[in-house]
Amino acid sequence: MTLKIVALAALLGFALGIILALFKIGRIKVLTWLANVYTSVFRGTPLVLQLMIIYFGMPQIIGFEIDAFPAAVIAFGLNSAAYISEIIRAGILAVDKGQREAAMALGIPYKPMMRDIILPQALKNILPALMNEFITLTKESAVVTVIGAMDIMRRAYIVGGDKYAFFEPLLIAGLIYYILVMILTLLGKAVEGRMRKSD
Repeated sequence: MTLKIVALAALLGFALGIILALFKIGRIKVLTWLANVYTSVFRGTPLVLQLMIIYFGMPQIIGFEIDAFPAAVIAFGLNSAAYISEIIRAGILAVDKGQREAAMALGIPYKPMMRDIILPQALKNILPALMNEFITLTKESAVVTVIGAMDIMRRAYIVGGDKYAFFEPLLIAGLIYYILVMILTLLGKAVEGRMRKSD
């Protein structure tokens, strides 16, 4: 459950983060303003509050309940997008201006230029920061316990309640999170190493 939430939220956050980053560096002021407000709101409020608003608050507006799993994916994805958009924006702006000028001189349209020239270079620069965001997302996924999602922490609470002993289950939960984070760290280093070799 934890891995599913993290994987889907990371995909949602990454896709939305790219769109927000492009809005921020674009020339349409309304979209830039909206992207900045979005980032400000999601970075300026606690993740657990966002999760509870989506799970407990949204049913009042939409008229039907949202299950814990999709609520967690939506909350984590929307929150992660705010951070990822800033990472991507910084990565795009760090790409040498000469690259953009050369593409424009060759008559390459904006969309292919961003997709094929600017974004691939930006991703190489921001990979460590992106991996750090995914690691943070993995650890923060523990807060889904507050809406009753059957993640690692919830399982630890249930086992602790059944056995009347919480130390061991919580210690094992911590070990599982630590292993997940170490795997992500090693994967990040491996991908980063490959990208450097391909330069």
